[in-house]
Amino acid sequence: MVSRYQKSEAFLERALKTIPLGSQTFSKSKTQFPLGVSPYFIKKAKGSHVWDLDGNEYIDFISALASITLGYSDPDVDAAVKAQLEDGVIFSLPHPIEAQVAEQITEMVPCAEMVRFGKNGSDATAGAVRLARAATGRDHVLVCGYHGWQDWYIGVTARNRGVPAATRALTHIFNYNDISSLEKYFKEFKDQVAAVIMEPANVTMPLKGFLEEVKSLTHKNGAVLIFDETITGFRYANGGAQEYFGVTPDLATFGKGLANGYPVSAIAGRRDLMKLMEEIFFSFTFGGETLSLAAASCTLNKLKTKPILTDIAKTGAEILKTTEALIKKHQCEEFLSVSGHPAWSFLVFKDAPDVSLWHLKTLFMQEMFSRGILTFGGHNLNHAHSTQDTQKLSQAYDEVFSMLSLAVKSKDVKKMLRCQPLEPLFKVR
Repeated sequence: MVSRYQKSEAFLERALKTIPLGSQTFSKSKTQFPLGVSPYFIKKAKGSHVWDLDGNEYIDFISALASITLGYSDPDVDAAVKAQLEDGVIFSLPHPIEAQVAEQITEMVPCAEMVRFGKNGSDATAGAVRLARAATGRDHVLVCGYHGWQDWYIGVTARNRGVPAATRALTHIFNYNDISSLEKYFKEFKDQVAAVIMEPANVTMPLKGFLEEVKSLTHKNGAVLIFDETITGFRYANGGAQEYFGVTPDLATFGKGLANGYPVSAIAGRRDLMKLMEEIFFSFTFGGETLSLAAASCTLNKLKTKPILTDIAKTGAEILKTTEALIKKHQCEEFLSVSGHPAWSFLVFKDAPDVSLWHLKTLFMQEMFSRGILTFGGHNLNHAHSTQDTQKLSQAYDEVFSMLSLAVKSKDVKKMLRCQPLEPLFKVR
């Protein structure tokens, strides 16, 4: 029998000869997708759908790692980029669009008085931390969530090879929704903490008062509060999670939702802090690249003038409601649940008696892919997701949850797998 993913698998072998892991992005690599039952390369995308190298079509609930908000190949964004291309991409002096997009962000984001651009979320988070260290004259940083690949953060994760021990010693992880774990570090490193940087929400939503407590404790100890809104920004609300939860940080970082998939990120925040950008070094040849900024300008304008995020949240709420009902229907509550915000929600797998969550998740992905649904086990929604898309998702869940339930009851999930199971790897949240 010819594999459904024959061309993808063949091209993966080719890519592995010149690219470590065969991908420029860890989360898109072969470590995340079980061999033999997964596509590895997407050839084209439109709206909420993508097509792999073998011509298989999928409804995409990954949305390019949540960087697509409007939908793939949004016609308005494409038109804005094409128009800018006529004038040029990069120049020997700044282009006016840099200031124009900065103004749009300051109009939308509560904390934003000034803005600087980068290309990736990691640029922005590293820049914000450097800014906080410059402002406070301190070195230690307290973190909660995922904040990118650079040394200051990745050194405290399992992917810390190559990061000096001295760098790792300056970053400390506190627990979400656990204010005592943050207090502990402020006591241990009294007058040494430059910043608290956190995702204001991710898999779990904040308990009542938690974000307010974090802000109060951070300021009480003379540190800078940074919200990493690489995902929540321009997804939870037009002003990000800080608007959604009503808690304004000193600085915030943005990325994925800023330009509907074009490579641009931003640091935004209080004027007195941002003015220090004139003293520290945060500079990129392509920091003012105009095609991405044209995409950002169009995206932000659409968010302001149309109910994009309201529509996405409504769709997501319906998915959560239906998914919870299907989990209950198939008696999967012991090992499966849903969490998160409607625009960025998660299926949470747990070990079942004598059945590993990794076996269950592998079976889930195997069966969802074969049904034309591209998913890690969550819902990164974009505005192009239609009622028909969500109905197909629910139909697939109905069938696959039934299989998962049977796998747990029989305690022999291996017989249902057509591949080797995924292995526990780098956990970002």
